[in-house]
Amino acid sequence: MKARAVGPDTKISYAADWSEYFGYQPQDGTGDVYFHLDPLWADDNIDFVGIDNYMPLSDWRDGETHADAGFGAIYDLEYLRSNIEGGEGFDWYYNSPEGAKAQRRLPIEDVAFGEPWVYRYKDIRSWWSNDHHNRIAGVRQAQETQWIPQSKPIWFTEIGCPAIDKGSNEPNKFVDPKSSESALPKYSSGRRDDFIQHQYLKAVFGYWDAAAVNPVSNVYGGPMVDTQHAFVWAWDARPYPHFPGNAALWSDGANYQLGHWLNGRTSSRSLASVVAEICRDAGIADFDVSGLYGMVRGYTQPETGTGRAALQPLMLAYGFDAIERDGRLVFRSRTGRAVATIATDDLAFSGEISGDLEKTRAPSAETVGRLRLNSIEAEGDYQVRASEAIFPDEATTSVAQSDLPLVLTGGESQAITERWLSEARVARDTARFALPPSVTTIGAGDVIETDAFGAPARFRIDQVDQAGLQMIEAVRIEAESYQPSDAVAAPPQLQTFAAPVPVFATFMDLPLLTGDEVPHAPHIAVSAQPFPGSVSVFKAGGDAGFSLNRVLTRQAVMGRTETPLFAAEPGIWDRGAPVRVRLFGGALSSASEADVLNGANAAAISDGQSDVWEIFQFQGASLIEAGVYELSLRLRGQLGTDARIPPDWPPGSLVVFLDGAQVQLDLAASERGVSRTYRVGPSARPYDDPSYVSAERAFAGIGLRPYCPVHLRATGSIGSDIALSWLRRTRIDGDSWEGLDVPLGEASESYLMRIVEAGQIRREVTVAGTAWTYTAADQAADGIAGAFAVDVAQLSDRFGAGLFKRIEINE
Repeated sequence: MKARAVGPDTKISYAADWSEYFGYQPQDGTGDVYFHLDPLWADDNIDFVGIDNYMPLSDWRDGETHADAGFGAIYDLEYLRSNIEGGEGFDWYYNSPEGAKAQRRLPIEDVAFGEPWVYRYKDIRSWWSNDHHNRIAGVRQAQETQWIPQSKPIWFTEIGCPAIDKGSNEPNKFVDPKSSESALPKYSSGRRDDFIQHQYLKAVFGYWDAAAVNPVSNVYGGPMVDTQHAFVWAWDARPYPHFPGNAALWSDGANYQLGHWLNGRTSSRSLASVVAEICRDAGIADFDVSGLYGMVRGYTQPETGTGRAALQPLMLAYGFDAIERDGRLVFRSRTGRAVATIATDDLAFSGEISGDLEKTRAPSAETVGRLRLNSIEAEGDYQVRASEAIFPDEATTSVAQSDLPLVLTGGESQAITERWLSEARVARDTARFALPPSVTTIGAGDVIETDAFGAPARFRIDQVDQAGLQMIEAVRIEAESYQPSDAVAAPPQLQTFAAPVPVFATFMDLPLLTGDEVPHAPHIAVSAQPFPGSVSVFKAGGDAGFSLNRVLTRQAVMGRTETPLFAAEPGIWDRGAPVRVRLFGGALSSASEADVLNGANAAAISDGQSDVWEIFQFQGASLIEAGVYELSLRLRGQLGTDARIPPDWPPGSLVVFLDGAQVQLDLAASERGVSRTYRVGPSARPYDDPSYVSAERAFAGIGLRPYCPVHLRATGSIGSDIALSWLRRTRIDGDSWEGLDVPLGEASESYLMRIVEAGQIRREVTVAGTAWTYTAADQAADGIAGAFAVDVAQLSDRFGAGLFKRIEINE
């Protein structure tokens, strides 16, 4: 045979489907039974019996009334193992879809010949151990087939289970919208479930690895099922997480979520194993984690602290309890199943409570109605992910927020958030009651059902005090809280790889943009093509000692002008010629005049050589060609930068659009005016990488600078008293109409006056109000005989003089 040419140790067989390997029984009423593959299995060229083993290990349904509900959970290993050589395909079968729905289980029997195994696809042991006799028209043939009992080992050429709710019900099913065979396992919600895949494989391999159930052949001296040659479907050669994350390269990536793939899943650990390790590290020897269900993809455990502190985040996230039972610490996942029913007649009278049972409901104000949980995103770039849940009737906009030191998928994070929120609302109801000492079957952590309040309700026992009577404290629960939503999680999204190219960074010492900023801290905006995903800013006092200052995750929209922007009056619409800007990247859009007046479409412009910036807004943004826009209908000199409007901003001026991508640097107030060295580059690279750009900057803290006064007027003439007056402005909350005047914005109100003649300062004076008289005597003392100018600036105790406003006195 050609396969032998590969080498003498090459094994040859056929991978038979689990429904065909053992024989063929046509359902035509003839009673025929054919061991149709025996000629193949017995052939001397065949080395083993190959089975694609996708036999169901469960018949699970939602709810608590189905036939297998007594096992408590589909994840129970004893339940799954009991269905390897038992259950459907071994003990019983369904003869119709209606029978399956009603769970009318019919026994698999062979009344005529006492060989029920010929109909049992799960009875591998009997098939392997016995002679095979075909049956023709219901008559068992005297001559056995070519098969020699125990002659060849059994290999599972495929075995696997999809990572989907109730995947063990039909492990052969898969979800692929492009396939005509795409289907959910029976009674599956379609929700992703990695843990059932884990438990299925653990059950199968754990079962067949046990010598008690896996006999050794008298022919070849090896085990019946060779688990060393069992091949799990599927391990993909494509690198994880780029498969499934790179949808542009591999179009089947979306199928990973609910599929059979092991990539990215084998590195996870069962919740039970993690809790067991914490217990052992804490010195706890007697514990039981068999009732814990769930997968842990990653967990940041505090380096110091107690075992309790290490368990607490897991208990909150995965919803399990730690209880003491007969000196053993028992951990159990919450399922909401009741272990007992307590009727009013079962209660004992206690003087500590009023009536048979005492119920309390916490005020609604103490209950969270909207919750946000932050965790680390699995299967992507391990960024922080926020999941939020809210009750439909929740009116408040406040959000309770918590951080989990766990790596979770989006579906897992959402399920935890919803369960927390549901539990919190239901747990408003608490109950106290007494039970007689004779009731010994329930304890802390157990769920009981009672109709003592009228309608049936379930309570989880939180505390039991043994004081003659058993005093019980319990909180209400609803079983539905522990059923995850059926929402299917979106496939992971990886950030596109970007080569570490230098970024363009611009530092901006700007006025307060919203009023919520740190006044003295400058801003930085970055851009790169391609953008590396995140950009880090490091700061040092010199050429060494750099420390991380900021991380930017968005690139700013910025560009350079191609036409000049001429000066215009502030405070009114600039209807001059549009200014053309070529963007480095991104896009712009027009806004309504009302939106502009409310702060939209703001930008900062500078010549790129100095730290002088003008803030302006624009209403129209017309796309001229790719990446080139013309900005029209502008408001100039916004936020107190009107004194910085030059005669024109020349072509090549830098424009940064203030869309929130710019961030403030961390700068101490004492560092104002002090030169610091900054290095800016891709976060994935160290700060000494060639991709980093370096700059030395000192910042004045323009956010502290007072606006220049306005409406500066003078009455009088040269040689006589000249009365000067003006109006102040504020850099803080100046848009509110609620007060009698705009806030002062400074510790005290004062102004610096300058008399300037022929470019020389003749007099400086500080005044406390918004008026001052330049007397004829002062003019004479200053030698003023002709035209001069008066400059006025508001003073700040932290910044000094703000921008000056000038008026010319010519007569």
